[in-house]
Amino acid sequence: MFELIIFLLGLAVGSFLNVCAYRLPAGESVVSPPSRCRACGVRLGPVDLIPVLSYILRRGRCRSCGAAFSARYALVEFATGALFVWCFFVFGIGPSLVKALVLTSFLVVITLIDFDHQLIYDKVLIWLAGAGVAINLSFAYLPLWGSSVVLPVGPLDMLLGGLLGGGLLLAIIVVTRGGMGGGDLKFAAALGLWFGWQQTLLALFLAFLAGGFGGGALLLLRIRKRKDLIPFGPFIAIGAFVTLLYGPDLVAWYVRHFLGR
Repeated sequence: MFELIIFLLGLAVGSFLNVCAYRLPAGESVVSPPSRCRACGVRLGPVDLIPVLSYILRRGRCRSCGAAFSARYALVEFATGALFVWCFFVFGIGPSLVKALVLTSFLVVITLIDFDHQLIYDKVLIWLAGAGVAINLSFAYLPLWGSSVVLPVGPLDMLLGGLLGGGLLLAIIVVTRGGMGGGDLKFAAALGLWFGWQQTLLALFLAFLAGGFGGGALLLLRIRKRKDLIPFGPFIAIGAFVTLLYGPDLVAWYVRHFLGR
């Protein structure tokens, strides 16, 4: 029962994230005007806005002009629902799940925008950083229950995490003379506020690992060419999501097997 509720919530949030990914790069409000068909401008009705199901019922086309809608809208909605359920299976019901769902939502919208435009917007990162600080500070006053918990991150750990995340990518940018963008740097710094320094190291390690495999796959599948820019934000998001779900276990495993503690 809870799985279905979480999945439906994810579908609804995914629909909103689609709006954010389309409107923010265009400099438009994510609240108004109401959603419309890009081809004919007709306002979408309630049935048109049902996540995933509306795409299936309308066969991916506008009811007014018949213009095709991108299948990505439905895929993002479904994927967000699936990610939300994954978080639920790991954390159960409780504050840790709220933290996981909020961060996951940010990761999805940042991934979509960066993949499309090779940009990570400051306005999104400011909200990401602010949400991380607010949630971590609130954990000091909330009971943590559920099948698992996100480890609390104190003010000093948040500061160290932000400095470490931003500092590492700044060093890479300097050494490679612009091999990465300033948005990646600020994204890593914002994640440091969520994770603290230890798990920020893990998230970035996983990001570079994912980037190596993912970048190679994009080239092999000819989705990107060798001279094309491959956005690194989606790979940072992958590293952050894995760290969110399994970070404490992975850090404990590393310490136990490689540091002998």
